[in-house]
Amino acid sequence: MSRRPAILAVDGGGSKMDAVLLRRDGTVLGAARIPVGYPGVSGGEAHMTQVVDAVVAACADASVSLERFPIADLGVYCLAGADLPVDDRRIAGWLRSRRLTAKDIVRNDTFAVLRAGTDRTWGVGVVCGYGTNCSGVSPDGRIVRFPAVGPISGDWGGGAEVGGAGLWHAIRDEDGRGGRTTLRRLVPEHFGLKRPKHVLEALYLGRIDDARIAELAPVVFRAATEGDEIARSIVDQQADEVVTLAGTAIKRLRMTALDVDVVLGGGIFRNHDGAFFARIDEGLRAVAPAARTNVLTEPPVLGAALMGLDRLGAGPAAHRRLRRSLTHDRLTAHTHPRR
Repeated sequence: MSRRPAILAVDGGGSKMDAVLLRRDGTVLGAARIPVGYPGVSGGEAHMTQVVDAVVAACADASVSLERFPIADLGVYCLAGADLPVDDRRIAGWLRSRRLTAKDIVRNDTFAVLRAGTDRTWGVGVVCGYGTNCSGVSPDGRIVRFPAVGPISGDWGGGAEVGGAGLWHAIRDEDGRGGRTTLRRLVPEHFGLKRPKHVLEALYLGRIDDARIAELAPVVFRAATEGDEIARSIVDQQADEVVTLAGTAIKRLRMTALDVDVVLGGGIFRNHDGAFFARIDEGLRAVAPAARTNVLTEPPVLGAALMGLDRLGAGPAAHRRLRRSLTHDRLTAHTHPRR
């Protein structure tokens, strides 16, 4: 019998990469979290280097030697950016060439969010972080997923879109093209500036990185909760897009009559706007009256690890053991800088 870990689970989003090594009974042997930056091409060298950094950190935590490969019997890699089949093939090819694990499963990170947020192997997962994405799995294993590569694939939502809309309205209030909104004051305040046009200039001249526009999403949500009508319209648009994504997946998988779990993960859902979540619940119930919405609080890498246990045929005791031990605290206790 092999003494190496049964499963290596990896979850990678826009800001962090988590890796976990575990036995088939659900015992966590090692876990680590590293910060990451924009990975470039999905499955490219820069992207996969971040995966390896997380794996190395988890191996150090588990006292697993990196002198012998494969490190684990099964690898489950749930990665943001694995959006199109070509991404899956590129990532899978890279993994085969390095042989980190004896067998590999490559999925988008929405699948990890979905599995972490339900005890079932089916349902719908929606991620709204920097961008937005959705996947669905039916009880019989059929899958629906969306390309999710930005406006060219019909997407709207996530921090970049919500924050960008906030800046757009702030600019138009200032120059007279739009309606009055407190975003005119709140947006520049976030960057320590006085006027929206100063934010425009800083972005145009490169003094503020374009990626920081996503930081404005919480500002928009705060303005909405304080009664700003324009901010509320942006938040409503995001809620409606969540319903459109999840509702479409439910319809295409013919789950409208089921008590389907819809799991919401990502930074957009870490707000306390009750009206936002009520609008999502109401919209989903119009599609599937028995649908249940769950905002994920556990680390998404838990879902990748559970998928590994599912593949190995582990029993309920292993799933419970894993859920008890694989927490944010467990991961952040061994947060590592990138190499």
